[in-house]
Amino acid sequence: MIQQIFNEDELPMADLEKIGLARGGRLLLETEDLQALVSGRRTNMLRLKSLSGDGLQIPELDAKLSLKPNESGNLDLLVHPIYREPQFPDFLTDTEAEELERGQAVSIWKLVKDENNQTRDILIEFDQETKEFIITDTEKILIPDLVNNEYLTPEQKERYRKGKEVEISDGTKLQFSGTERQGVRSNRLALVASIIVDGGVSYMLYQGLNALFGKKRDEKESEQFSVGYEQALRDMEANKNALAQYESNSRDNLRKFSR
Repeated sequence: MIQQIFNEDELPMADLEKIGLARGGRLLLETEDLQALVSGRRTNMLRLKSLSGDGLQIPELDAKLSLKPNESGNLDLLVHPIYREPQFPDFLTDTEAEELERGQAVSIWKLVKDENNQTRDILIEFDQETKEFIITDTEKILIPDLVNNEYLTPEQKERYRKGKEVEISDGTKLQFSGTERQGVRSNRLALVASIIVDGGVSYMLYQGLNALFGKKRDEKESEQFSVGYEQALRDMEANKNALAQYESNSRDNLRKFSR
């Protein structure tokens, strides 16, 4: 699920303009890459231009981007290029690191101690494009309550949180992935995930999803959508229309009171 943790107006526009991804205060990013950034994840691989630093000038560079809060409370733009040699975290064994690098394991779940000696519940993955180990705090993973209008069981939610594959009754399979721009992989090209918030339902439509890690996908089957998926789409549209009507009524009422 996409959980927005940064606001768009917090983006380091000057840095984005320097590398050709913004101009005149206007972003030149795809919507999906922008959503990845404000959700604390990485963009897809991007072609960056005119990078400079440490006395070096780089005309072009293929890299992914992410954001990280700094000590002053602002957001730093992090550039993740393609590394020649991956540096694996010290809490991974050589065998575990090798399994991730070779694609023999999709992810590894661990309990580790942070710098404050607090236990952290993390998921480690390997980004094959940048040759970099990705670490996700599982407490920050937004777990759906429903997928295609079907409630996930506590066991399914726990599997999702640990990066394991989850299958629902309509045959849709999905798993969390910190290396994916949308944060999820599936055997379907699209799915609707929902979260129950304060008695209401928040919907998110995921499209153009990549296949489950290490598995081939039947393209014809991946384009077949269930009754639950279609109903979730209708519910999402109805919810969107109801919200738009509510906002319109609120503006009308505000105008009446301001007269």
